[in-house]
Amino acid sequence: MTVSASGYDLTPLTQAQVDEKAADLTPDERRVLLDHGTEHPFCGTLLDNKKAGVYHCRLCDLPLFSSDSKFDSGTGWPSFFQPFDPDHIRYLEDNSLGMTRTEIRCPRCDSHLGHVFPDGPPPTGQRYCLNSIAMVFREKD
Repeated sequence: MTVSASGYDLTPLTQAQVDEKAADLTPDERRVLLDHGTEHPFCGTLLDNKKAGVYHCRLCDLPLFSSDSKFDSGTGWPSFFQPFDPDHIRYLEDNSLGMTRTEIRCPRCDSHLGHVFPDGPPPTGQRYCLNSIAMVFREKD
């Protein structure tokens, strides 16, 4: 078992486990999470969320981002300057759409989450640009 610094199991799910968890996804959720799609800007349900809590992977429930690192980037997608735990994000080079970007995925279920760009605020200078549909928000008690 692979465990993150924050104590979460990062052991990759088997294809059978992913298929089981994906059985209840909507067509739009499948398009983003499994087929690496993107939701339209300014339409995501979590864009304007200002509540305190943690954003989890919609497919496997791994904590991805804390509300403490969320900021308004003006791009139309929920944006964060750092992940919940550095081990909770997987980075891949994405050369689609005629440009080079860094795709971010869940390390446990391999779901597509969004992209990260080097134009975010201090202290990291990073802008993790997420699809609302790829996450579930869990409010702090």
